[in-house]
Amino acid sequence: MSDENAASGGQPAQEADPQPNETETATQEATPGASPAPRRAIKIGSQREDAAAPKAKAQLLEPGPEVAAEPPPGAEGPQEKRSFPPPRLQPKLSPELEQEIAAALGDGSLDDILSGASGPATDTLAEDSRHQGRVVSMHGDDIFVDLGARNQGVLSAKQFESVPELGAVVEVRVIGFNAEEGLYHVAIPGAAADVADWTQVEEGMIVEATVTGHNKGGLECSVSNLRGFMPVSQISLYRVEELEEFVGQKLNCVVTEANAERRNLVLSHRAVLERDRAEKKEKLLGELAVGQQREGVVSRLQPFGAFVDLGGVDGLIHVSQMSWDRVNHPSEVLTEGQQVKVKIVKIEPETGKIGLSYRDQWENPWQAAAKKYPPRTNVTGIVTKLADFGAFVKIEAGIQGLVHISELAHGRVFRVADVLSEGQEVEAQVLSVDPEAQRMSLSLKALQARPESKDKDKRLADEDVPIDSPPLPKQKPSGPLKGGTNRDSGGEQFGLKW
Repeated sequence: MSDENAASGGQPAQEADPQPNETETATQEATPGASPAPRRAIKIGSQREDAAAPKAKAQLLEPGPEVAAEPPPGAEGPQEKRSFPPPRLQPKLSPELEQEIAAALGDGSLDDILSGASGPATDTLAEDSRHQGRVVSMHGDDIFVDLGARNQGVLSAKQFESVPELGAVVEVRVIGFNAEEGLYHVAIPGAAADVADWTQVEEGMIVEATVTGHNKGGLECSVSNLRGFMPVSQISLYRVEELEEFVGQKLNCVVTEANAERRNLVLSHRAVLERDRAEKKEKLLGELAVGQQREGVVSRLQPFGAFVDLGGVDGLIHVSQMSWDRVNHPSEVLTEGQQVKVKIVKIEPETGKIGLSYRDQWENPWQAAAKKYPPRTNVTGIVTKLADFGAFVKIEAGIQGLVHISELAHGRVFRVADVLSEGQEVEAQVLSVDPEAQRMSLSLKALQARPESKDKDKRLADEDVPIDSPPLPKQKPSGPLKGGTNRDSGGEQFGLKW
């Protein structure tokens, strides 16, 4: 400072504050034809922290006062005033940027992130494993998600039907890891991967195939620029009859065989459906309960019943639970692929078997049978089945009665077929009704006239006596009775004596 004072005329600068380690700034006003004006030290801050530090920091945030430079010796006229600009402050963040930072921080704070250990993640994620990720940023078509433990993944926005918002939690599946970028390639479950040539096709990966045609063996497909084939058994979980209905559709498929040399690409849409089915099965078993009404699809028919897909779990409708009427085969009531509404009647947690009922959606006709058909009521029905012990007669849908062999006729019947035949219409009388056991006893002979006895027919032929007249009294014998012990046995002639 001594050199500078000497150059300016030998006048020392006045200090505003004699504290050590202060930063000083000198302002100088230049006047044409005059000698340089002396410098005046102005305090703008202090490097020492003391009690006056907060006040000094507050002064920095306010505009500085206007200071007039001292006129040099010999200078005349008013001097120009000059104000010092305020210090530069940190600009405020835009609302969009603040929202993105808040979404990236999540529930944590900036101090937690700064205090955490830095460096790449050490916890590796297994391939094909599933995780819950939070959307932290979006750049073009790429969506970045936080997978926890400083792991991040990236996936394409094309995999979503609607692009998720920042901070949204999505379920993703790990496809691979890019060591150069330090990112995991992930995809939403069931999403297809983009392939361009044979080098990007691997067995087990999911691709999107467009069905271009069909033949006797299956579907002809196109995966990007590659031609593939899907066997008919790998199209659906159920039997497919009409292949042309799939032409033009886009299906997510699993690559079951990829041979670049032979240009052989085999796909399976059924594998995707089975994978989704297995994931839903465990969840669905926890939701099912006896008495619930559920909708499903008939998957296959068997002689003993029909299997229904409830959305990941199969249930069985026994043939006796298909209709209140008698059913000989499930095909009489249901068809494969039919949408049905069923009731859960039984669940076995140990085996996972589920019993269903299809007939419960209609009213049980046996509930009103006792009032509708009281004893000694005459009914008309069709003989549906003959058995050794009797015949079954259908009165109405869901109600059948049994005519026991002893109720077929007044006389003795050796075979039911001697009296009745299947499909014959008969009139019978109701003997009893048991709604709980769903049984009805019928009788044919109750409506038949009782035949006359053979003794009465013989007396009508031999004697002219009315049938209803009392029998004639017995006559006493006129001669001595024959037999007895007072007669000779005839053995005397042979020397025998009694």
